[in-house]
Amino acid sequence: MTDIRKLLNQIASAEAQLQSTQFLASCVKGGRVRTRAAGMVYTFTPKPRQFEGWGIFQPTGQQTATLMEGADLPQVAAYLQQFPTIRLRLAYRLQHQSWLAYPVSEADMRQRFKTVKPVAVHLVTEGVAFEQILARWNGNSCWFEEVDRRADPTIAETLQSNLKQLAPMEELQFKGMTPEMRTLYELATQQIEGFAQPQRDEKRLQQALKLGGGELHQFQDRGDYWTVDWATLDGVRHTSAIAKEDLTVVSSGICLSGRDRDFDLQSLVGVMEHREW
Repeated sequence: MTDIRKLLNQIASAEAQLQSTQFLASCVKGGRVRTRAAGMVYTFTPKPRQFEGWGIFQPTGQQTATLMEGADLPQVAAYLQQFPTIRLRLAYRLQHQSWLAYPVSEADMRQRFKTVKPVAVHLVTEGVAFEQILARWNGNSCWFEEVDRRADPTIAETLQSNLKQLAPMEELQFKGMTPEMRTLYELATQQIEGFAQPQRDEKRLQQALKLGGGELHQFQDRGDYWTVDWATLDGVRHTSAIAKEDLTVVSSGICLSGRDRDFDLQSLVGVMEHREW
């Protein structure tokens, strides 16, 4: 009983001292701030509620802490020094100053943190998509430290250029490219509406032609249908108009006596091969 009372008194004393102590903390917009005292973690709702950044806070009750002033760069740097560094590349903005990022080295992340996955990085004050950064992991969250000035800037520029041109990941190829960059690029493309649609359309047409024994060369979007350039097994080329909805033939490119729509792309291959024969 004495030990329990002693512990309770220590906690009460620590809480009382905390009320008169200012502390440095990070805060995402709409989030909360935390500090540690006497081995216990205390969580507060910040005032103002929508503050985002690094600040010096003063507890003003059991559940709230008021922002006294913004923390300066030396204070933030000194605080971050106590946590391990991790090198990441930014993928895309999640909200406000929070970004999704991916490790520069999967092997390094696996060895040090026992896992490999995209991570949310908070309070990213500079940097653009695909840029390499230094961040700090405090055991619960990842916090931005600075842009990695030692990284090759042309890598981020090349990835940005490919994304702007909506280049599919399969075609991504440049000097210095790594498997991690491919994964990063794929993460970024997932946020672009309709980005993957051309790739899905291509696979759909390829599969239909392959089942029929043909080969896709290229196709163009015409609204409700595609103009498909393909070849039979012996290499003879054809151009056909194919409906998107069900891959029925709008126009085969040859005279089928008005029966074009009786066929789909897969069966059209056999029709063409029979005609050639």
